[in-house]
Formats: sequence, structure tokens, C-alpha cells
Amino acid sequence: MEYAIEIENFTKKFGKFTAVNDVSFKVKKGEVFGFLGPNGSGKTTVIRMLMGLISPTYGKGKVAGFDISKDGDRIREKIGYMSQKFSLYEDLTVEENLDFYGGVYGLSKKLLEKKKKEILKMADLEGREKTITSNLSGGWKQRLALGCSIIHDPEILFLDEPTGGVDPLARRKFWDLIYKLSQNGVTILVTTHYMDEAEHCNTIGFIYYGNLLTLDTPNNMKKYVIDGHIKVKPSLEDVFVFIVNKEGTI
Repeated sequence: MEYAIEIENFTKKFGKFTAVNDVSFKVKKGEVFGFLGPNGSGKTTVIRMLMGLISPTYGKGKVAGFDISKDGDRIREKIGYMSQKFSLYEDLTVEENLDFYGGVYGLSKKLLEKKKKEILKMADLEGREKTITSNLSGGWKQRLALGCSIIHDPEILFLDEPTGGVDPLARRKFWDLIYKLSQNGVTILVTTHYMDEAEHCNTIGFIYYGNLLTLDTPNNMKKYVIDGHIKVKPSLEDVFVFIVNKEGTI
């Protein structure tokens, strides 16, 4: 089986503080992998290490077949990234933001025009090309940010809490776009603290204060909790609380 992401014993220390503690997992090509946990659990730190922006204190990893410790530039050619904070230029139009990111990734004029049309259609932004980005709603901004992150056709997409601050309907539409990308072969690693969003992932890793507690499919996790004698139909929130208590971490 081919993996898009492989990490082994990832550990990151900042002085005496351990932000990520001995984390290992693999992400299959084309799957939606959810990294679930409360704020401050180390999710963003893992992504930054995978992108080669910071080095692990211990451990090793590969992204798109490249070693994170040696091939950071090659990795960044293969990935797209959308941060938890809105990262586009508010004073530019929708089209100008797409033009800017297309230029950053070195797209030719012909290819850029093709990709803009595809993204505007995918994100349902057709007719809003000349709209100043600051005038868009939160949901539209998130779709535009996603479009900018995939304008160069990345193999792997890192989404760091991409739906923070948007309404439930906008979140649902955003996840529809994620599914489409996955169906087209893009591997997606998405971090979130919304339990309901994790239901949409093929595989979930629960991380809690730097520790990876469990890694499995949503259905298998729920079955595990039922076998653990919770008689009602559990939600993923029930699963998370059950596992955290079982591990003795709270």
C-alpha cells in the first residue's frame, strides 16, 4: 500500500515543554485523514513539522515520498496549505487573490486562466470575481482560501482548522468540496476540534496534549466504545471522552 504521509516517533520539545510526544501514523493516498483534538493539543505543530517549517526534536517522516529533514523544498512543491487564520489579502478582489497565488506557484498565464475558471466553478464563486475579499462572508472566504491553496494541483492538502468561525451550513458546503478533492485523488490531512466534522473522515487520530491516544475509522471507534459497555449509541464526543478517561489523562 502506498502512503502519502508517514511519520514515526514524532516528538517536538520547546525547552522543557513537550508539544508533541512520540506520535506515529500513516496516511493512505487519496484519503481524508482527520486529526482531532482540543486547542493546544499539538495538531498545528505536527503540520508544521510535516511541511518542513520546523524540525522534530526526535523522529522521522516522509511526505509525498520525500524526507522532511532533507527535502523541505520538494515537499512544499507537492502540498497545499490552508491555515486556521484567514490568510488571503482582504483588499484584493477574488480574482486578484487567485492571480497572486498562481504567480507564487509559477503558473503560466494560460494555465492560470484555466485553473481560475475551475476554482471559481468548484467554489461557486462565479460572478464574484471582482468582489473585494473583505466583503465576502466567512464561508465564501474559506472557499476562496481553499481555491488558492489548490491552484497548483497539489498531491497533498493540509487544512488546519479550516472551518473555524463559519456557520454550520458553510461548514457543510466546505466539506463537500473536500470530498470532491479526495475523490479526485488528493490526500487531505485536516485538523479540527469539531467532533461532527470528524465523522466525514476516513481515518481519525485523537490527539490530546501532544499524545496520540488512538487511530482508527469513526465506526470502529464507536464500536470500541460500545464494547466498552456504553449502551447508548455513542457520538465521537462520547468516544473521545471515553478514551481520554480510559487512558487516565484527565
